[in-house]
Amino acid sequence: MLRLYKTPALLRRLLPGYTWLREAQDKVLYLTFDDGPIPDVTPWVLDQLAQHDAKATFFAVGDNLVRHRGIAEQILEQGHRLANHTHNHLRGWETSLEGYLANVQQCQQELEQLYPDAAKPKLFRPPYGRITLKQAAALRPDYELVMWDVLTNDYDRSLSPEKCLKEAIRCTQSGSIIVFHDSLKAQRNMQYALPRFLDHFTAQGYTFLTL
Repeated sequence: MLRLYKTPALLRRLLPGYTWLREAQDKVLYLTFDDGPIPDVTPWVLDQLAQHDAKATFFAVGDNLVRHRGIAEQILEQGHRLANHTHNHLRGWETSLEGYLANVQQCQQELEQLYPDAAKPKLFRPPYGRITLKQAAALRPDYELVMWDVLTNDYDRSLSPEKCLKEAIRCTQSGSIIVFHDSLKAQRNMQYALPRFLDHFTAQGYTFLTL
């Protein structure tokens, strides 16, 4: 199975209207977590981040914000950032423009009920990285469309935890936006790779910041 861990530079050039990584002169990395928040998994992630004094951005599913509001509040209380990942984890390629925009707005309303700073600026990541040109064009005036530089593939259950960690470390550079998932599907690989990833880059003097 072909897996992409590092976003090709050619793809970044072909799609310049998205944020793939941050320009960084210093040793700075941007951890992101998709699909939560959920019990068991997200609180464990927060504990790991706290142990390394690391901050992260959680691209949350709006429905999970409704069902697990206490965990969302915990994310904010610990100095992390919440951002928009649609309300129902929609596949953009399979969803009408009107339906997609309404679902994004529904998630944004939940975010802004939790904290006003969700609108300064608005961050959005399309589930699966799948979004049509029309959907992106409609969202871009109001949202920064955040993709990634490093995809850990932690959700792939055919991938060994050791390989997940190895490739994540190999592909990461200063300014990288790295994707993990605080989901049940990714739990095995993520819980192996995340603490070791944090250990590795903390020992090298990197700082982990929110987007």
